[in-house]
Amino acid sequence: MTTHPNLSQQYLDRHDTFIQNASEAARKYRQFSWVRLLLFLISIGGTVLCFGFHWSLGMGGGLAFVILFIRFVKWHQAFKKQESHNLYLAQINKQENGVLQHSYSSFNDGQAFLDTNHPNALDLDLFGPYSFFQFTNRASTYLGQKRLANWLLVPADVSTILLRQNAIATLATQLDWRQKWQALGMGTEDKQEHLSLLQQWLQRPYYLLPLRWLPPALLILPLLTIAAVFYYFPILPWYIIILFLIPNAMLLRRFLDRINQTHQKTSHAEAALSRYAFLVSHLRNMHPKDAQILITAQQNLNQDAGKAIRRLSYLISQLNVRYNAFAIIFNLFGLWDLHWVYRLEKWKKTNKEKLPVWFDQLAEIEALISLATTAYNNPSWVFPTFHQEAHLHGKNIGHPLLANDKRITNDLNMPTTGHIKLITGSNMAGKSTYLRTVGLNIVLARSGSVVCASAFRLPPLQVYTSMRTQDALHESTSSFYAELKRLKFIIEAVEHQDHIFFLLDEILKGTNSNDRHTGSKALIRQLIKQGGGGLIATHDLELGSLESQYNGAIENLCMEVRIENDQLFFDYKIHPGVSQSFNATLLMKNMGIKITDSDEV
Repeated sequence: MTTHPNLSQQYLDRHDTFIQNASEAARKYRQFSWVRLLLFLISIGGTVLCFGFHWSLGMGGGLAFVILFIRFVKWHQAFKKQESHNLYLAQINKQENGVLQHSYSSFNDGQAFLDTNHPNALDLDLFGPYSFFQFTNRASTYLGQKRLANWLLVPADVSTILLRQNAIATLATQLDWRQKWQALGMGTEDKQEHLSLLQQWLQRPYYLLPLRWLPPALLILPLLTIAAVFYYFPILPWYIIILFLIPNAMLLRRFLDRINQTHQKTSHAEAALSRYAFLVSHLRNMHPKDAQILITAQQNLNQDAGKAIRRLSYLISQLNVRYNAFAIIFNLFGLWDLHWVYRLEKWKKTNKEKLPVWFDQLAEIEALISLATTAYNNPSWVFPTFHQEAHLHGKNIGHPLLANDKRITNDLNMPTTGHIKLITGSNMAGKSTYLRTVGLNIVLARSGSVVCASAFRLPPLQVYTSMRTQDALHESTSSFYAELKRLKFIIEAVEHQDHIFFLLDEILKGTNSNDRHTGSKALIRQLIKQGGGGLIATHDLELGSLESQYNGAIENLCMEVRIENDQLFFDYKIHPGVSQSFNATLLMKNMGIKITDSDEV
């Protein structure tokens, strides 16, 4: 399996193109900055000149100059936005070329989503530095990253998998659209706590909306206050004029707690919602073809949804004026806070049930884009097929996180109930990596992704692993006891659930060799009796004798090492039978430990 030879060059060419586009936009921005300054000076001079003829001409001319100048500023700012957008696109292509060179540390690693008690997440390196999540994650939003993590953690049913496969295959062909989506989402700051607060606000009762007298008051009181202040300002002392502000102040005081609660739960979502609105607008440019997930997303995230999300961001931004030092003036004269909290409640009444749906669809698209990028970057990977037979067939299965030039592939053909493949081999022969290779590809298959294989057929398996066990000091738990708890967890899963596929690496390693051998045989016997299926890697060569006792329910496989001139040579290939090679003493000697037959100290 190799990367398409033109893919790296394609990313490099696109990077150079976007850099050139950014440079051209920056040049135009600088060039027209002088025009902008000149237009500003002409506007001032023209307005003064118009006032010289007549005040009405001055007012009209000044308004026209202001409108013209504002339109020019917006047009001018578009060049700065083009520059920024193209720089983002250049960065994206540089990162993707890095991924092809096996460098992907610039992406979020999803460590926050790791659950050490999950059936397989820790052992299969789903999250954390150099994890599969980091390898595949292209989500710009927290919503998308959480959804992608959920797809890796929770196996989907076959019908859902087929829908995702169709959507991923469709998006994989739309490189420009995917990368523009990523560029539009770059820099999004939608932290979990901010989104949770916004969700809480959606569920809170309406405080201002039921008050029918409030809308007229919000209109009349500011008008009366401003009129009174300006009318009496020349004839009354300032401390008397302040009395006209008391009704507004009393009204604000009455609802201050409600205003503060609304602001506290919505204020941080403003920027994220603005980014979401851009993404929704871009969704209209996608070509869903016959992918039902994409069609549904495009229908739900329509133009009205984009306008509503942008409107919510705008309403929050106006309430955030409270951070401004002059906010007290806006409130005392115009009841600013009450105006915008009231409008937020009106927005909520219309869109309360819709916003979670829009968020869900955004998350779905983000996760699909991530897996579509993985499919595009690895054209030799395939979509798995599912059946109800208790049999797993994989051809040229490789570990997705190994570089293409270092990846060694193996086949696997086995029943998935009442069957164990026992893998023996020397140290560093690749047994643990092989287990992770099989397990990770099953997880990818159940997420809807392509898998690192040339063929992969399986029932809807769920992977349970026991490979890394650690002391739990806060529970006063030794690593051996932690492993026993993990094995019990797997035994219960095999006993009570269907399609459990287990991966066990060096079981019972925390006890002496006799107990370990006896316990391992007992565990294997129980798993076979319960109809379990999976792979067990071990150094205990004596377990190989079980193959002849279980009528085909156990099969011996091994990974060998060849020693020539005190050098180790690994092929990382699976072979039938029990391992015949040993390398521990040679490794110890190479580390400077003297190995002798003498018992002398």
